[in-house]
Amino acid sequence: MELEIEKVATSQNTLDQEGSRSPATIIANGDSVDRPSWFGRCRRVVLKVGSAVLTGPRGLDRVMIHRLSDQVAELRQRGHEVVLVSSGAVASGMRKVGLKERPRTIPQKQATAAIGQTFLMHAWEEAFDKFDILTAQILLTNEDLAHRHRYLNARNTLETLLDWNIIPIINENDTVVVEEIKFGDNDQLSALIAGLVGADLVVNLTDTQGLYDCDPRFHRDANLIRVVRGFSPKLLACATPQPGSVGTGGMWSKVNAAKRCLASGIPMVIAPGREKDVLLRLFQGEVLGTLFLPKERLYHGKKVWLANLPKPAGDLVLDPGAVRALQKSGKSLLPIGIRQVRGSFGVGAPVRCLSEDGTLVGVGLTNYKASEIDKIKGHHSDDIETLIGYKHSDEVIHRNNFVLVDPPVNGM
Repeated sequence: MELEIEKVATSQNTLDQEGSRSPATIIANGDSVDRPSWFGRCRRVVLKVGSAVLTGPRGLDRVMIHRLSDQVAELRQRGHEVVLVSSGAVASGMRKVGLKERPRTIPQKQATAAIGQTFLMHAWEEAFDKFDILTAQILLTNEDLAHRHRYLNARNTLETLLDWNIIPIINENDTVVVEEIKFGDNDQLSALIAGLVGADLVVNLTDTQGLYDCDPRFHRDANLIRVVRGFSPKLLACATPQPGSVGTGGMWSKVNAAKRCLASGIPMVIAPGREKDVLLRLFQGEVLGTLFLPKERLYHGKKVWLANLPKPAGDLVLDPGAVRALQKSGKSLLPIGIRQVRGSFGVGAPVRCLSEDGTLVGVGLTNYKASEIDKIKGHHSDDIETLIGYKHSDEVIHRNNFVLVDPPVNGM
């Protein structure tokens, strides 16, 4: 099914109380999209380019990198800022050492990434050098964005680079990352970076035309979905989790990334990266790929960070009354509503709040450490000082430090 194209309205960029940039949120309202107009108003763009776009049978595809850099340079001339999230390090390293399949062990992947990252950055640097555009390499792990202080440092670095008209080129730090601190893939990383810098748009370039109503590899009658507003079980069933031979994502991951973006009021496009002049055509208003439009902006400021935490520090399992208080009444979490504490964490740590059946309710910052919450769980707030010797607050998580979060797509 090809969905009807929607009309959007755009608000101006603003700074929140922490000084972070709010995206020029594009909210879907009905009728038709004035694509040339609002693509033109998307000043800050996060561009994610997948391994399947950047690599070929002989390794890193430098011709494709030059084609994309030409388009990015043109967009910059038109007044757009671009933050580039580039896959391809592992795939590039694979070709250099003669591997035909993606490494299966962490040491092999890390070694391959270490080899490939050098060639990847040199290729981008060479491609942008002809335009006298400087690039900067930023390698991140989940821990860098899971800790609030490091998150803000990363944002300040990116803002400074953009102020200096330098293109940040971001990738996951595969040479040191382990499973416990992985983002998962660069689709998720690009969504997190979009929230970090207050992007107006995410463009995710891949090796398919966009999101189909069924897998086009197995169904000849598959139809491309042009515009998506909101997420339904029927839509989510369209996303396959199967990645390509050199990538880690697949459409499943891209749809989950789109869901993250939309919650922060940021539109996302999944588009065919190897189409000629795909970026320029998109920004001229041509209908390409699948456009995901937000209905409303759910999160602002610190809550963007909370909602997009890749892996919180622990879990709190809540009773049904506490779940209702958080979901329906917007109240704070009190100790009496906590049934179980999982993990070891300190004061101020981000934790997941789960229902008794394991459903994700939300994420919040704790006022007490795990061992203290374990002692006060199931008790009234008046008992806190008696149980642990002091009382910081009545709430384990204050409502100002909590966000409701939809469960990720397909359980991701």
